[in-house]
Amino acid sequence: MNDLFSAISQVIRTRRTTKPPKMNGQKIPDAQINQLLELADWAPTHGHTEPWRFKVYTGDKVSKFCKSHAELYKQETPEDKYLPEKYDKLRYMGDKASHILVAYMHRGDLPKIPILEEIAATSCAIQNLLLGATALNIASYWGSGGMAYHPAMKEMLQLREEDIVLGILYLGYADNATHEGKRNYPLSEKVEWM
Repeated sequence: MNDLFSAISQVIRTRRTTKPPKMNGQKIPDAQINQLLELADWAPTHGHTEPWRFKVYTGDKVSKFCKSHAELYKQETPEDKYLPEKYDKLRYMGDKASHILVAYMHRGDLPKIPILEEIAATSCAIQNLLLGATALNIASYWGSGGMAYHPAMKEMLQLREEDIVLGILYLGYADNATHEGKRNYPLSEKVEWM
């Protein structure tokens, strides 16, 4: 095995999800966030549509986003389904995160490219970013809860109807070492050699 393959393999195998409350509040330099966004920008893209987009929140904008997210949940949730603890979770989710990035698919001008491929390309961009974060010892969480997929979130973010939010990325530092990874099924059950 060559050194590059070994290094890439190590980053892929050690990438883990760290929930935002386990982050320590230490700030990531914006220059490093920009480096991660540059990695995201090298995702594969059919027809060179480059559909990935990111809205970046830092400083006091992190807590403002979280408050807006929680308020959106409160406004859009029927009274019989509303949970105060879920409101609080959304409201304080970013308290220890350094940056929040909302990742979304910006539908391009090539209708011949299936939406699924645009979503896949954006997901690849997110994975590039998460792997880069791992290489820089930055903790990450790809969240899809709360109002992430709700049409009201698109409106809050001023996105177009054809755009699709793929998640809310929380980035920060964590004091604890990452936990062991696991797979629930052996690779042999997921691959069929023909």
